[in-house]
Amino acid sequence: MKHTKRFLTVALAAMLALTSATALAEGEANESADTQMTQMQTPPALPDGTFPGGPGPNGGQPPEKPDGSFPTPPEMPGGMGGPGGAPGGMGGSAPEEYSAAVTLTENADGGTYASSADSESAVLVSGSDVTLTSATVSKTGDADSESADFYGINAAVLATDGAALTIENAQITTDGAHANAVFSYGSGTTVNVSDTAIITTGNNSGGLMTTGGAAMNAVNVTVSTAGNSSAAIRSDRGGGTVNVQGGTYETTGRGSPAIYSTADITVSGAVLSASGSEAVVIEGGNSVTLNGVQITGNDAVLNGQSTVKTNVLIYQSMSGDARDGSSVFTMTGGDMTALTGDMFHVTNVTTTISLTGVAFHPADDSSVFLSASADAWGNSGSNGGHVTLNLASQEIAGDLTADALSSLHISLTENSSLTGAVNSANASQDVTVTLDGTSVWTLTGDSYLTAFTGDLAQVNLNGFTLYIAGEAQ
Repeated sequence: MKHTKRFLTVALAAMLALTSATALAEGEANESADTQMTQMQTPPALPDGTFPGGPGPNGGQPPEKPDGSFPTPPEMPGGMGGPGGAPGGMGGSAPEEYSAAVTLTENADGGTYASSADSESAVLVSGSDVTLTSATVSKTGDADSESADFYGINAAVLATDGAALTIENAQITTDGAHANAVFSYGSGTTVNVSDTAIITTGNNSGGLMTTGGAAMNAVNVTVSTAGNSSAAIRSDRGGGTVNVQGGTYETTGRGSPAIYSTADITVSGAVLSASGSEAVVIEGGNSVTLNGVQITGNDAVLNGQSTVKTNVLIYQSMSGDARDGSSVFTMTGGDMTALTGDMFHVTNVTTTISLTGVAFHPADDSSVFLSASADAWGNSGSNGGHVTLNLASQEIAGDLTADALSSLHISLTENSSLTGAVNSANASQDVTVTLDGTSVWTLTGDSYLTAFTGDLAQVNLNGFTLYIAGEAQ
């Protein structure tokens, strides 16, 4: 879904050399370099001897992200973090000089631009104000490092160093690993792209990519990605701001949602689909806002170390690629379809989900609208999901579930309706429901709340029992 995390960096090798004498003194002289590196990639064990996120299928490895990649370990002494104030990991820093087939410093109309060299962009705009019109850009060749996804190495079109790049009526294709199509990197950098067709076929190759606090604005763009970990609208370390209006965004690869957000992303009036992944993923204290979109996801095969099939995943991976804090998902109008799994799953993060006038089409294989629970990420015992769900002029059907580490706070206003059970397993000890005078709740199973605000006459028990603070109503 994002990128394959790798850790063989020059900085890591240097640190291993510096610590080798100490390792010898501790009787570790016979360890191979590979064994030492694996230990540095693995987080410290918890008091019970397990690793954060539980033992999982990987034995001693840290839990994978939903895209099958391993989280970047915490920042090492001396500061190897990424841009934008993110805690960072082993991604190093942006290159002092980028390699590109063509560097544009002035406007260009028409023309064909191509690169087949590894770790080289086809077009680079650095610090300049440039408009590129009616161009054909193709990129082959690979990059073998996550730095490509942090800083734009190997992208078809890369804007950086405060550039202002406008792309109009272009055809952009990539066929390589870590070969993102249009990349906006760094604070002060802005890319405006319109009426453009983008196709990527390699793994870790997104369509519109934004990192390091940059901005990306897209109007009437068509994006198709076929590789794994290749979101159509994608961000990574340092985030930024992304605004998308209209267009079509389609992914077919595993771990390739239509939107992967470590930024603030707003999409309006577009059609989005992910046939091998969640529709949307938000990582850490970031946001996605959808206005009048049609969006479909199909998380049919669990990716990475995920344990819950879902259409929208909201989580914190602890990788350092996404800022801490509360996340926000907002959807107004339009429709959302889940072809498999729950509609929403929240884990290891606090989030606010606000829904207004959305038509939801749930999957046949799940009766759960929203689940909040511990999963594979975070510290065991404190990695639940904490959800505030605001419904306004909204109808939803399906159960709302929470485990003992999680909480739900549900508010229905403006003629909203909920048909479903809430906390039916009586697992969470922090679940509240608020109904205004116009909204109703119909139970489909016994439900357990710690508090209720509103008129109980607006709750249709439907033959089931509602418990409030342990008392049957």
